[in-house]
Amino acid sequence: MIVIGERINGMFKVIKEAIVNNDKKPVQDMALKQIEAGATMLDINVGPTSAEPEKTMAWLVEAVQEVTDMTLSIDSPKFPVMQAGLEACKNKKLINSTTGKDEDLSRFMPLAVEHDADIIGLTIDENGVPNSAEGRSEIALKILAVAMESGVDPTRLFIDPIVLPVKADQKSPGFVLEAIKQFTMLCDPHPHIVVGLSNLSQTAIDRKIINRTFLAMGIANGLDAAIIDPLDTELMDAMITAELLMNKTIYSDSFLKAYRSM
Repeated sequence: MIVIGERINGMFKVIKEAIVNNDKKPVQDMALKQIEAGATMLDINVGPTSAEPEKTMAWLVEAVQEVTDMTLSIDSPKFPVMQAGLEACKNKKLINSTTGKDEDLSRFMPLAVEHDADIIGLTIDENGVPNSAEGRSEIALKILAVAMESGVDPTRLFIDPIVLPVKADQKSPGFVLEAIKQFTMLCDPHPHIVVGLSNLSQTAIDRKIINRTFLAMGIANGLDAAIIDPLDTELMDAMITAELLMNKTIYSDSFLKAYRSM
């Protein structure tokens, strides 16, 4: 499972304060904590704090690179901010993200090729997020086709079926799970399939159990990547156990410990 740590984001208080104070240490500490907890990529998101988001994105990337060479997910819907992050990133990188809109695909796919980056494609187009698994799959197929035409290998593409808050749309998780299954049949080998898990439980009271349960269900249907909080030990345990039960790892009585020692 590809675990993309979500905690280096200006929406979180500790990172917001680090940006305001121009203090690298909290950012670097958070990077190392997430890696120790099992993150295999780190998401970098300026959030709403900075008046100079391009400069802040480059600063965050440079701060993290001082303590790790892990793949960084450069997370911004704004093209100049994305460019700034990619230019600052000297190691492996992931573009988070493009949509299925023609305008976005025409800008972000060439950017992925230019920077030798993996890329996330969100299944949203000019009409919004489809209210069905089939609608999401149609957009996924479009994103895949443009990626291949642009020179992006399917194995470097991540398709996001977009989980919506269950509190607002209780039918959405079912559509997402069905879409994940359909995405696995887009091509062989198929693109990675990723979700931004925290969005599912927005404004809900029992957020942890919602996230934990859906992550396990997603893995059972073919999900192989997620943007999550790796510091949530119970969530990580659920992920590790789901992969074990799907026969992706070998059982031992100490399988949780064994996974974390890899």
